[in-house]
Amino acid sequence: MSIKEFVKSELSGWKKSETIGLFIVFAIIFFIALLKKDSLIAVIYAVCGILYTIIAGKGKISCYFFGIVSSVCYGILAFGSALWGNLLLNLCYYLPMEILGIVKWRKHLKPETKEIIKTRLTIKERILLAAFCTAGSAVFTGFLYNVGDKSPLFDGITTILSIAGMYLTVRRCIEQWIIWMFVNGLSVLMWIDIILKGRKAYGAVIVWLVYFILAVYFYVIWQRELSAPQK
Repeated sequence: MSIKEFVKSELSGWKKSETIGLFIVFAIIFFIALLKKDSLIAVIYAVCGILYTIIAGKGKISCYFFGIVSSVCYGILAFGSALWGNLLLNLCYYLPMEILGIVKWRKHLKPETKEIIKTRLTIKERILLAAFCTAGSAVFTGFLYNVGDKSPLFDGITTILSIAGMYLTVRRCIEQWIIWMFVNGLSVLMWIDIILKGRKAYGAVIVWLVYFILAVYFYVIWQRELSAPQK
């Protein structure tokens, strides 16, 4: 496939309402960034992060290119806010997993649309996932308390859930969107708390709120597709 064909394939399947919504969100992010003098890194993270989430929801492999940029920028933001869990998550886990995602997704694309073939977990896998998230959150939150993390509870829970969410993303599982709903909601609260403590990162709050909305939206979309009769 040529570069031109790849780009054309990746841009296909967008609804008019989705395109309009995307431009509105970007306009809000840029307006608030200028108004509140937000950091450039926060703005780049917001733009690339939203593009990653939307394109991933559409099952297009190009999402990972935006994800890589987003992870680097968020790692910088996390470092500046002493969120060590989120720093390690983005630079030591997300980046390698995003590269792995490119490799894995290429093997499971629909020939006609170049979208991924979506899957769901078995009951046994869901039980194991719940056990991992519960135990992992408890242990990692305790660790962050001891190393001076600025928001150990939020940081600990969102880090462990994000590990699970990224794993499910690479596996193309619908359950990832449920995980991301929790991660995104808690992250909104975490960054609001950070802003109240004096750090300018308004773009981060907006982008996590948008992530939450997108997680709900794409869960519904994927559920419809997986529930539809197979042709």
